[in-house]
Amino acid sequence: MKLEKMGIWFLAARPKTLTASMAPVLVGTAVAVHLGYDAKWWIAGLALVSAIFIQIGTNLLNDVIDFQKGIDAEERLGPTRAAQSGLLSIQELTRGAVVSFGIAVLIAIPLIIHGGWPILVIGLLSLLFGYTYSGGPYPLSSLGIAEVFVLLFFGWIAVVGTTYLHTGQWVIQSFWAGTQVGLLSTVMLAINNLRDVTGDTKAGKKTLAVRFGIEFARIEIAFLSLFPFALGYLWFSHGGFAATLFPFLTLPLAGLVVRGMLNNPPSPKHNRYLALASLLALGFSVLLAGGLFLG
Repeated sequence: MKLEKMGIWFLAARPKTLTASMAPVLVGTAVAVHLGYDAKWWIAGLALVSAIFIQIGTNLLNDVIDFQKGIDAEERLGPTRAAQSGLLSIQELTRGAVVSFGIAVLIAIPLIIHGGWPILVIGLLSLLFGYTYSGGPYPLSSLGIAEVFVLLFFGWIAVVGTTYLHTGQWVIQSFWAGTQVGLLSTVMLAINNLRDVTGDTKAGKKTLAVRFGIEFARIEIAFLSLFPFALGYLWFSHGGFAATLFPFLTLPLAGLVVRGMLNNPPSPKHNRYLALASLLALGFSVLLAGGLFLG
């Protein structure tokens, strides 16, 4: 494959969004260590790669379906999309999505053998979510409930599932961490929806920003960006001082995201804040994991 073509596929995979797959695996592993279990790094590695390929498949499928529905029109404000720009054909993107989902399944087989039927259920639900996010008769991204499913899959399920693979236990601490990680992952979706509110309205895509308006979307982004810091009290109340304090190093970054959303109308400028939100989610998660590793 030529380097130029590889660059196009890299663009289509939407690398800025992939922090949403990386963060839960790191934090879920850190929760296990915090609770006194040994980290199984082969589990973390396989879970990370499988999660990334599920998200890549979801992104490629979203590229196809949004173009076919006219959601990714020429006047869109977001980053270049492969189908809309003609960089990749519908057939190529569809095959890419299928291959990505297939790789995710193959890599997950040892995890299923290790973790049993709960991990099988999580894997099947993740694949189903990957498709129904954009596809099917009732796509989640067009119903105004996508935020709930991002919190569910990139927060609670991913973190709790990763911790379970390491410990064989369902623990409340992984739910706390999953809430923090999931809320920050949802910020990226909310920024996308605010940026694209005009185009989504024309296309009949009923995101929360379309249903309730720009001011609601701004308040939503502020809450999603800042509330994870308040949840640090849960760690503090149980002796996890480092897990509480370390993430506050990213609070200025959260402030930049919130201020940018409050002060700017929907425009291509939001793409910069999307990148900052991705960095916020990753930085917060790395620091939270670091605090948890330290005990």
